Amino acid sequence: MGIQAFDEIMGQSGSTVCRSELAALGTWIEGTPAAELRRRQQSAEATFRQLGITFAVYGDSDASERIIPFDIVPRIFLASEWARLSEGLVQRVEAINAFLDDIYGAQKILKDGVLPADLVLGNPQFRSEIAGMRPPHGIWAHICGIDLVRTGPDEFFVLEDNARTPSGVSYMLENREAMLRLCPELFGHFRVAAVDSYPDRLLETMRSVAPGAVAAPVCVVLTPGHYNSAYYEHSFLADSMGIELVEAADLVVEDDFVWMRTIAGLVKIDVIYRRIDDDFLDPEVFRADSMLGVPGLIRAYAAGNVALINAPGNGIADDKAIYSYMPEIVKYYSGGEAKLPNVETWRCREAGALQYTLDNLDKVVVKLVDGSGGYGMLVGPTASRDEIETFRAALIAEPHRYIAQPTLALSTVPTLADAGLAPRHVDFRPFVLTGSRGVQVVPGGLTRVALKEGSLVVNSSQGGGTKDSFVLMDDGTMRQSQGPGGMAQSMGGMSQRTGGN
Repeated sequence: MGIQAFDEIMGQSGSTVCRSELAALGTWIEGTPAAELRRRQQSAEATFRQLGITFAVYGDSDASERIIPFDIVPRIFLASEWARLSEGLVQRVEAINAFLDDIYGAQKILKDGVLPADLVLGNPQFRSEIAGMRPPHGIWAHICGIDLVRTGPDEFFVLEDNARTPSGVSYMLENREAMLRLCPELFGHFRVAAVDSYPDRLLETMRSVAPGAVAAPVCVVLTPGHYNSAYYEHSFLADSMGIELVEAADLVVEDDFVWMRTIAGLVKIDVIYRRIDDDFLDPEVFRADSMLGVPGLIRAYAAGNVALINAPGNGIADDKAIYSYMPEIVKYYSGGEAKLPNVETWRCREAGALQYTLDNLDKVVVKLVDGSGGYGMLVGPTASRDEIETFRAALIAEPHRYIAQPTLALSTVPTLADAGLAPRHVDFRPFVLTGSRGVQVVPGGLTRVALKEGSLVVNSSQGGGTKDSFVLMDDGTMRQSQGPGGMAQSMGGMSQRTGGN
């Protein structure tokens, strides 16, 4: 495509010298033969296969389980960069929680006209069935994956908000394990923040939102089963936290409490990390034909007897049309401008935006407002004439279902390709935990890389891969920073804000 992109390691596109702060990585790359890099990469991927770290692409003619390709060259964030990102992530996730609490409650933001009421109340992701309910401690989005893109040294943008059941954290953890085993010398060159405390932090978050004053809350991970594409992650997290992985048949609701069947009898469950979509969560409330959910679960939730992580109804915060209003949403609830800006977005439901999109289909990216996984998307500059005309017809027929964005020059990171190291476009999904004791940003995340030359689509289902993400611990730049409502600081390897919702 010829996009001139900022390279996070080399600096400007075409440079042959690493950025000065990352000179040690350049020395490592130059001193490690390509054959050795490839051997280490293949070793990591072989381990992933042995562990069963796979996913399935449903509807694919080849529905076999596959690994997400791993790249051996890490992505690196300077401590100063991470401090700024963390502040913006905390602000955004707090606003998402406030927004969800409001629209399922008093709906002040709608009454004040900050965004159109029909965009929320008429949205398929707005669950009127749970309106008026409030989760324990008032926290809705306990686990968020905020997708970021970078276009320059100090230019970061939020691409998407994931507040339903964001996946990928197991790859973050396994990628780090692979790097520690295969490239230990890099951890001598750089002081890298650890990510292995994530399961402990997640369990701490779960326990903190248990309803009532339970001394030892019982927590479980609820999975739809081993046919789910993210089943490995469900099993991995349950095992890492030392809690039970359960399916619907393992749970029963009696007297508005949730119980787990065990050989010793029923055990009361306080917190459920559910990896099942709203539609299938409870056949009494949502889809009556669901065999994956637990009948009566929402009754127990409404009675305040169980916490669901994430809360039902969060899909409205994932909607890409709602995303386009996030700067206004952040300002409404925080009182300040968004520290992490959105990508410019045209809402095709608006006549002017629709016309602009139709006139520029060969230049923009068009997305379904409720799409995910790289599906339902047009990347204009790389699309065929037939693909463009197909989207033109879809836009004219149902403009409210789409948004459009400019084609950004996503940053690149050197990646091991068939012919050697070459720049490939990346995005980034950091994970943010919110419990009753505050908000924590994991010092790392999932870097996804578009392995095809020139491609901007990083999704694993579309042929993307992953990299480890190093966050450097430079005490000189890890500074405390005051933000609205609290203090962001480094605490045990996690960026955390004191206080809660």
